[in-house]
Amino acid sequence: MSLTYHQGVLLEGNLPISILWYGEFSPAQKSIVSDFLLSLNQQEKQNPSVFLWWNTIQTYMKKAGKKETHVVISNQISDNNYSIGKTLKKSQISELALKVNSKPGELTLVLTAKDVAVEGFCMSNCGFHGSDTKLKSAFIWVGNSVTQCPGQCAWPFHQPIYGPQTTPLGAPNGDVGLDGMIVNIASLLAGTVTNPFGNGYFLGSVGAPLEAASACPGVYGKGAYPGYAGELLVDSVTMASYNAHGVSGRKYLLPAVFDPSTSQCSTIV
Repeated sequence: MSLTYHQGVLLEGNLPISILWYGEFSPAQKSIVSDFLLSLNQQEKQNPSVFLWWNTIQTYMKKAGKKETHVVISNQISDNNYSIGKTLKKSQISELALKVNSKPGELTLVLTAKDVAVEGFCMSNCGFHGSDTKLKSAFIWVGNSVTQCPGQCAWPFHQPIYGPQTTPLGAPNGDVGLDGMIVNIASLLAGTVTNPFGNGYFLGSVGAPLEAASACPGVYGKGAYPGYAGELLVDSVTMASYNAHGVSGRKYLLPAVFDPSTSQCSTIV
């Protein structure tokens, strides 16, 4: 198996990311996400690191003859008043993204709070990425699933809806919903950077592509199989499971990424 490069535009070089917090998020929750994004560019003293995980994505860029991708948080906007309600259609997500940012080559991260229902959420996805091909801008949406479907979108920090009912893992930042969001943000960020407009790196059909991280579902450490996330590191104090160190002493659990140089799902532990 290999992901083919279809010669399209990739999100290379300095990549400004705008974050739209739609609904109620605490400062502590916001810092979990912003620290993850900052960790992508900063090598920590302790390995494995978020930076090391992101290096696999840099391999895609190099193979395509592109610049390495360096994420920069450009601005953050809070919509605490649920300006368009608590039940959103997919099309409204792209409208929200365009309100925040419509500059070419930039990326918007739309994050919805636990009490916001989005079309398709839990039923078919935990998040998605899309784009405006005219403006050449891309966006990612991820929802907080903690009250709606944690067994689907916050596994392995919650018992799964289906399959073996194993004991959930401890969430590395003590927040099942946000730690679940990090898994989905990381997966979609890998897919967006390497396939922003549907003609980058992917396997299969354009309508349902397997991308850098979605090609390796449910894999977090060595020996993973359906219902088992794999061998992970465990914090001796909190007993939380993780596989990557980040800035400010953070710990994260990140999904495996398909490594184009080995044609294998690559885990960093």
